[in-house]
Amino acid sequence: MYCLHPRVIALSVLPVVIMGILSLGLGYFFWESALTAVRSNLESYELVNAMVHWLDGLGLTSLRLVLAPVLLLFLAIPVIVITTLLFVAMFMTPAMVALVAERRFPQLERRKGGSMLASLFWSLGSTALAIIALLVSIPLWLIPPLILILPPLIWGWLTYRVMSYDSLVEHASSEERHQIFRENRAPLLGIGVISGYLGAAPSLLWASGAMFVAMAPILVPLAIWIYTLVFVFSSLWFTHYTLAALEQLRKKNNALAPVSALDPQAVLAPESGANKQLPEAPTELSPSFRPLGVQSDLLS
Repeated sequence: MYCLHPRVIALSVLPVVIMGILSLGLGYFFWESALTAVRSNLESYELVNAMVHWLDGLGLTSLRLVLAPVLLLFLAIPVIVITTLLFVAMFMTPAMVALVAERRFPQLERRKGGSMLASLFWSLGSTALAIIALLVSIPLWLIPPLILILPPLIWGWLTYRVMSYDSLVEHASSEERHQIFRENRAPLLGIGVISGYLGAAPSLLWASGAMFVAMAPILVPLAIWIYTLVFVFSSLWFTHYTLAALEQLRKKNNALAPVSALDPQAVLAPESGANKQLPEAPTELSPSFRPLGVQSDLLS
């Protein structure tokens, strides 16, 4: 439901505008040269030439014409996805964390266990590892089941690393963040993998082949916006989960804290009979409480 908040919807437009301008600008200036380079590389492979001739024999000459553009767009998809994720993490996640904390965790103390610069380096380092994993796993994508498993796993791991850190950088200390990562690694990775599979939804736009190449100026910004919404959803999911885990962690740590670290007034239970204070003895006895002999002496 937080995805429908007006502030979130307004923020989701920013990555679309930035990425749309970058994508269309790079495509305008470098599309033809990149297309020429891809075609020349394809012609150097005998396997590709054999496949092209086979398509020509089947009367599918149009597929030969769109092979290079579609391949170039497929190569651009990881760049678009990773850049969109980083834009959401930098420009949207801090605002969404503040929104969730304000509405659901208003009493949660902000211990600022990191900084935006540290978050940027963490995101860039995780992205570099994800790119290496993608490049190494590309030969395995030729095995039909693995192409449906490996990319979402890699995207999920990257989403888990980036979103978990950014959702805790403001409220958790460094020790608390490491403990939450250690104790909740499997659920956080599961959220990331589900988000990775949700990120495969815009890939349906690429499946239109020649139609996509013709409508790329319209479909590319639309796909970027869908990617943005997916990462917004995952960022909000990580924020709700991690802040709730942080709240429970602090409650557990407070319950296990040593007695000397607690409030001295809380050490003694108010309902305990041993802790009840006795009434102070009166400084002067009233006549009604004086011994009978004393009263007789006073009267005489």
